[in-house]
Amino acid sequence: MISRRALLGAGMALAACGPQGAQPLQGGWVGAAHDRGHRLRQAGALPAAAVQRSAQVLVLGAGIAGLSSARAFVRQGIDDVQLLELEDAPGGNSRGHRMAGVGCPLGAHYLPLPGPESREVSEWLFELGLLRSALGRTVADESHLCHSPQERLFFEGAWAEGLLPPAEPGSGTAKQYQRFAGLVAQAQAPGLRAYALPTHRAVWSAALADLDRITFAAWLAQQGLDDARLRWYLDYCCRDDYGAGSDVVSAWAGLHYFASRHGFHAPGDEAAERDAVFTWPEGNAWLVSRLALPLRERLHTGRTVLRVNVERHAVQVLAWDEAASQVESWSAQTVVMALPLFVAARVLESPPEALRNAASQLTYAPWLVANLQLDRPLLDRPGAPLSWDNVVYGGAGLGYVDAQHQSLRPDAAATLLTAYRAIANSDRAALLAPQWRPWADKVLADLLPAHPDLPLRVRRIDLMRYGHAMAIPKPGVRSNLALQALRQQRGRLRFAHADLAGYSVFEEAFTAGCEVARVA
Repeated sequence: MISRRALLGAGMALAACGPQGAQPLQGGWVGAAHDRGHRLRQAGALPAAAVQRSAQVLVLGAGIAGLSSARAFVRQGIDDVQLLELEDAPGGNSRGHRMAGVGCPLGAHYLPLPGPESREVSEWLFELGLLRSALGRTVADESHLCHSPQERLFFEGAWAEGLLPPAEPGSGTAKQYQRFAGLVAQAQAPGLRAYALPTHRAVWSAALADLDRITFAAWLAQQGLDDARLRWYLDYCCRDDYGAGSDVVSAWAGLHYFASRHGFHAPGDEAAERDAVFTWPEGNAWLVSRLALPLRERLHTGRTVLRVNVERHAVQVLAWDEAASQVESWSAQTVVMALPLFVAARVLESPPEALRNAASQLTYAPWLVANLQLDRPLLDRPGAPLSWDNVVYGGAGLGYVDAQHQSLRPDAAATLLTAYRAIANSDRAALLAPQWRPWADKVLADLLPAHPDLPLRVRRIDLMRYGHAMAIPKPGVRSNLALQALRQQRGRLRFAHADLAGYSVFEEAFTAGCEVARVA
């Protein structure tokens, strides 16, 4: 038996020279221009504006919240709505990419069926035709739902169906699965509404505040839930949704992951059903394109916001036009800050106390997304067949998505994989390095235990880096009244971003954008 260390070393050597030693691995950084955002770090006076423009409503940031906000203002009959976006394409964490003519995600890659509190999301999905009413029931368009098989886990040399590590009936692991399932079921008690999504529509209580004071790992220890397989799975879920492990996020956030949506089902639960989610080859970029297309004449990409000043009769905004290399001056009656809160606090000349408070408390998770182009399908291990989501037990990464799973192709073999990895804050600076190859090697190493032939098959790896991908719901974040104050602020300056929820998911961002356009 070859050791795992030797296997990794051999795999990396093969990857260095390419398949059969023929050509070196191709690839590079794609999708984001971090130097634009870092322009804010530069000191000194700004040059005079070369262009002066105006708008009734100016939205800063064209992520999901910004696009949703602009759409909501236009639907209210306000025609003069404009958006400024740092990157060359809208979408924020939901952008997409193409490799060899095939669409693939650069970030978020699915949207669960919305719950009853996500009214704005549901209404929009009805408009898109993804949802419809039939005999008094809401029915999803199955052609856009994730195809089966949906998930599998590489565990002890074979693929197991689902992402929960296998457990023998009656074992200590199985009993702890059942106990945690019971705790989640209590949190989901009908009428309690403790874990609504979006979260600001939940009924907050002293008990939830207590959960928000400690980490998820500490709470699990209090409950006597110490099984290694259960703890690995729960930690994986936290890293996957929040960018940080169970020892970092709050107990409220750890329970919210399950109680706000699909619950937790122990093996053998006959009532358990696979979660229904919408997904597309390009991930949530499919949704971005539907949001952005009607706004295309209002969208100004390649604009780095430098300064925002609220005056008595208008809001003045200075932005750097990346293509023209000049400063633009904008004057607007209303400005929506659809920016991460730490950026909003930096560009505002006089940030309100609530913004300073909230921005100082939030910590952001770095993130890496890698799209791997293969020359042919990988050899598969025994067990469950190739699925949409494929995770390696115990791995540093978050597994990979088969980007072609939704393509309805006649063959079922993946040749384009999208791998995800939550990065430790201590490694954020390393993401800025111009060398892409060390990160590509980390991605290959994550997947090599399940796919030893991967280095022989990979032709190209395109990597997307997020230095501040998402706010981490650490203890105390959900209880922070400053976030609620920013969400409710109206007037000339308004805030709309998933940061207002303390974590990053589509429903939070879209709802924040819709709400900010409403008159107080």
